[in-house]
Amino acid sequence: MSLPERNFIADALRAETVGGVLLLVAAVAALIWANTLGASYEAVRGFHLGPASLGLDLSIQHWAANGLLAIFFFVAGIELKRELVAGELRNRRAAALPVIAAVCGMATPALVYVVVNTLGGGSLQGWAVPTATDIAFALAVLAVIGTSLPAALRAFLLTLAVVDDLFAILIIAIFFTSKINFAALGFAVVGLVVFYLLLRKGVRGWYVYVPLAVVIWALMENSGVHATIAGVAMGLMLRCHRRDGETQSPGEHIEHLIRPLSAGLAVPLFALFSAGVSLSGGALHGVFTRPETLGVVLGLIVGKALGIFGGTWCAARFTKAELNPDLRWPDVFAVASLAGIGFTVSLLIGELAFSEDLALADEIKASVLIGSLLAAVCAAVLLKLRNRKYKKLCEDEERDEDQDGIPDIYEVDKPEYHLRMAAIHEAKAAEHRRLAEVASGSHAGDDGPA
Repeated sequence: MSLPERNFIADALRAETVGGVLLLVAAVAALIWANTLGASYEAVRGFHLGPASLGLDLSIQHWAANGLLAIFFFVAGIELKRELVAGELRNRRAAALPVIAAVCGMATPALVYVVVNTLGGGSLQGWAVPTATDIAFALAVLAVIGTSLPAALRAFLLTLAVVDDLFAILIIAIFFTSKINFAALGFAVVGLVVFYLLLRKGVRGWYVYVPLAVVIWALMENSGVHATIAGVAMGLMLRCHRRDGETQSPGEHIEHLIRPLSAGLAVPLFALFSAGVSLSGGALHGVFTRPETLGVVLGLIVGKALGIFGGTWCAARFTKAELNPDLRWPDVFAVASLAGIGFTVSLLIGELAFSEDLALADEIKASVLIGSLLAAVCAAVLLKLRNRKYKKLCEDEERDEDQDGIPDIYEVDKPEYHLRMAAIHEAKAAEHRRLAEVASGSHAGDDGPA
């Protein structure tokens, strides 16, 4: 991997690790709150606020799902744009594997859900729930457990998760859109066009773009199309390639500013007001006996792993796509298992799919939590085993003997590096010669008369 790409992935991992921890804390807090003081939890997340005249008299839970997650999808849109112009998706052959893996990793869990519910007589409305992968949780687990895994594996997961998010957005837009208000949708599109033109004209200033983004989001919310689509659309419009003299593209700069808000506030608050479900003994029993919830659990654990691994293997076997030479098939299977962590987007799709049956929606959320937890445990075990294999390789990859802040692996073809190393070795040789002379003089003194 190029050094800028490697640094980008390292920064993303650091941010998502913190975000993943906060997400976990928020989810646990929601579960404790909902199972101890359930009445107050329901009262808070059901509290409505916002101007009704603008069609924005929404519950706090709705604000979290449609408003705060728009920030999350805005960052996802920037990530996708960057991957398309400067990352793994820029090269068709390199992009083929994670793209095919993402598609198969969404189709197979949906198929597992449909089969389970067809055989068990359950509702097919939740087919899309197990199709999504949670970027924050998956990258957090990878960063904590897989400290010595190759950078190519991190890039594979990041690209896979970004493509997964894109298809999740399309699923929400196509299958979970209510009656469309074409007037509001038309004005939202006009707002997006204005947003795009301002970017192309080089207009700067948050005081221009933030109010415009809020207006676009409000119009999209009133149009019937899920409001998070506005976030990803604006993210895709940002320029993510660097021009001469730039250390960061505008997209990278804005992502650097917004990612902490997304990972540290927006996603955890969404989890706080969405993950609070009853986990009584009867509810847990229902997760493994009711076809809808069992389909979600099996989709996340079995469907994701088989879909991603099988899709990757078939692509490498029957097309021109190639697996990165730094990776092995056990690595791919470990990442495929890790992608079974659905959480954020799965919770959102569960709310949309069963919005008319709140009891079943809560059971679906419980199945998402349990399925994601089991997938995380399985993946952690597999990644830990692979991590031992790569520990020595990681040390070689991080070695910086000339102490210039750049790993030596990126400088082996530069004459300056070898000249610096020659000077370092000459200095060490001179020091050893001096020590040898001191030691020789010391021994000569010992051999003389007392």
